[in-house]
Amino acid sequence: MSDCLERSVKVSLLKEPVVRRLCEVLDQSSNKGWRKLGEIVGNDRRFKVSPDDMEMCSLKVLQPEGSPSRTLLKLMGERGCTTGHLMDYLQTVGNAEALQCLKPPALQILVQPQSVAILSGHNLRLSCYAVGKSPVQYQWFKGKDEVHNSTSPDLMISPVSLRDTGFYICRVNCGDAFEFSQWAQVDVLNTNMPCGQSYQSAGGRLKLVIQPKLQRLQVGENLQLECGAVGRPIPRYQWHRNGVPIPKATKRKLVIPHAMQEQHGRYRCEISSSTERLWTNEVDVVIDDIYAIGGATDKVALLIGNLSYQNHPQLKAPMVDVYELTNLLRQLNFQVVSLLDLTESEMRNAVDEFLLLLHKGVYGLLYYAGHGYENYGNSFMVPVDAPNPYRSANCLCVQSILKLMQEKETGLNVFLLDMCRKRNVHDESTPNIVLRVTANIVFGYATCQDAEAFELSSTGFTNGVFVKFLKKRLLDDEKITVLLDRVAEDMGQFDATKGKQALEIRSSLSERRALTDPILPGNSPNMAHTLSRHWAKAHELPESMCLDFDCGAQIKLGFAAEFSNVLVIYTHIIKKPEDMSLCQAHVTDFSQDVDVDPKEMNRETPEETGVYFLSSSLPQHCLYTRVGALQKLKEELAFTLCLQGTFVSMDDDTVHWTKTINIGKPLIARLDLHRHVRRNSCLQTCLMPHSPSHSPCHSPCHSPCHSPGPEHRLHIIPGPYQVQDYARLSPQHHYLDVYEPLQGAVGGSGESYYENVSQPQYDPAYVSAEKLSSSSSRMSIPIETTDDISELQTVFINSLQLQQQ
Repeated sequence: MSDCLERSVKVSLLKEPVVRRLCEVLDQSSNKGWRKLGEIVGNDRRFKVSPDDMEMCSLKVLQPEGSPSRTLLKLMGERGCTTGHLMDYLQTVGNAEALQCLKPPALQILVQPQSVAILSGHNLRLSCYAVGKSPVQYQWFKGKDEVHNSTSPDLMISPVSLRDTGFYICRVNCGDAFEFSQWAQVDVLNTNMPCGQSYQSAGGRLKLVIQPKLQRLQVGENLQLECGAVGRPIPRYQWHRNGVPIPKATKRKLVIPHAMQEQHGRYRCEISSSTERLWTNEVDVVIDDIYAIGGATDKVALLIGNLSYQNHPQLKAPMVDVYELTNLLRQLNFQVVSLLDLTESEMRNAVDEFLLLLHKGVYGLLYYAGHGYENYGNSFMVPVDAPNPYRSANCLCVQSILKLMQEKETGLNVFLLDMCRKRNVHDESTPNIVLRVTANIVFGYATCQDAEAFELSSTGFTNGVFVKFLKKRLLDDEKITVLLDRVAEDMGQFDATKGKQALEIRSSLSERRALTDPILPGNSPNMAHTLSRHWAKAHELPESMCLDFDCGAQIKLGFAAEFSNVLVIYTHIIKKPEDMSLCQAHVTDFSQDVDVDPKEMNRETPEETGVYFLSSSLPQHCLYTRVGALQKLKEELAFTLCLQGTFVSMDDDTVHWTKTINIGKPLIARLDLHRHVRRNSCLQTCLMPHSPSHSPCHSPCHSPCHSPGPEHRLHIIPGPYQVQDYARLSPQHHYLDVYEPLQGAVGGSGESYYENVSQPQYDPAYVSAEKLSSSSSRMSIPIETTDDISELQTVFINSLQLQQQ
């Protein structure tokens, strides 16, 4: 029966692939080609192919890509010739190859599945029917995955749910032949409308089931509108605003990220199929201006953790604290530079680079963990190369940095100082720092005035007390002072530091400003673009590379970033010759500027080389090398990749190959923080004398001063916990001998700036020392001015309220 149907089909209805193959055979055949076919058809009076017709066909060879056979077949089709007639003619001509082109394929799909939009809870049916020379088998797929128990022509899902949304296709097998159907999209809509019968019985007509809803949002938030209709085939969508079609808004859900006030208006959607058209209701979208109530033009953060001091007790927690805060702040869309172990000049230059990223409305956050002290209301951060004893000239003054941030008209200035605030009795210098009265400053001190900040004594990596509690609250959508208040309350419940460490909060905020505030476009797009390019310099990793050696081996060289100044290099053998019994690759010959421990190079696990935070995300079966202190790199980073191999035919002799690799200046090395502090930069970042070894500028306020030496130790035994004899941020650092598992340690699950390796979650099996919170005395920042100093100072002191616990 099927063969009879095939013979009755008109030649003009043959599918293009069949016609193309048939014409190629007839055009290329000499004695059994189109001319012979034309002579036989001409003898059949039913189709009247005349000599003039044959002449017209022959002239087609003069045209580019002209085909006499195609012209002849067209004439025959116009005059009613069927496939059966054509097969008889070709049989008479004796052209078996041409006749084969007309035979039905071994497998042919007659019914294709259709896309459909359907309500959740209804019955879904997709159909695919095929014929073949032998029994046909079916298998349905959703994407690349097989749909279990779906081996019939009809795919039935009853009832259908949201998880069934997607693209479906059917594979049809017939003996050794197989074909795939067309893709069918299934859009499942979720609504409270009661379920009825399946839409196969509803004629496939469009039915509007989801209407858009009125939206009221703030500038910078995402605008989201949704509508939906069910029917077969799946409907088309076009959103309109104020009666005008929105370009490229052709999906069921309209999403406009970071909506601005000019995008307010009345929205509705046109829904259509090939035969129908529907309109949704028109709804209002109201967008409020939030510049007056909080919003950032950008959010940038500088995180510094100093732990490897040259002349003072070593610390442990700053590395963990900086890593975890980096990942959390990136989830809040902060651009973060994270740096470990900076000298005085490197710290000053890092602050200068940080200040370049600030402009009007930016939220700036500076976190510091390391040794420090506080004199006369001014806080000082101690670089790793500070002498013993040290003085203010060897350190960075936080209030000096604040003054420069104020000049940038930043929207929010947050200082999180995880350091001791003991007074340096040997430093009597009093910096002359004149601060403006502004309402955008927040200080979060890890401890109170004249007190230490603690970290836990442990064999593993732990947080300091402050960050142990801060990281649990940092992502909360709360005003920054409210957030810090809650951290202070949490710290107050930690028995190990009660009576020894309390979080102190000083704030001049008069509006709700939160770290979760959206980023709004600034007044100068060109400036934002320039700053973004400058920012990208600190986060550019070398591209991974595959290196071929003459022996036939291929080595992959990859890169990851643990911090902005710490690079991880890993080597992996992709291919080795079959006759090579041993093949090893390693890196060596690094610049002396960077920090690479020869004993920890080319190790089989990241932990063996000192990489503890990226181990879960780095590729396995590699050799790893940690390159630190990239800020000291003066030239481009070059090293040697060595390959060693032993061949079966060469007994035990080892053959060596080498390649010199140059990866330029990766990550923070591009910013040249190693350079000497410039005169104007030096005076800007710290308005006080600098050590002669680091800065050419001088100030008349030099005074002989000394910091307490490491011999000044504190021993406290708080009940079951023992505070050992090192304290952070004063000349000594205190550790708490406490072990407790971290609760909900957060890693870097947000958007990473490192392209080669995403930031993993870090969940060490150790605990962090906590910092307690209760404040007593009111603090103020000294202000001096040539005008009425007493009045101005009183106003500013009153604006910086000490948060009482």
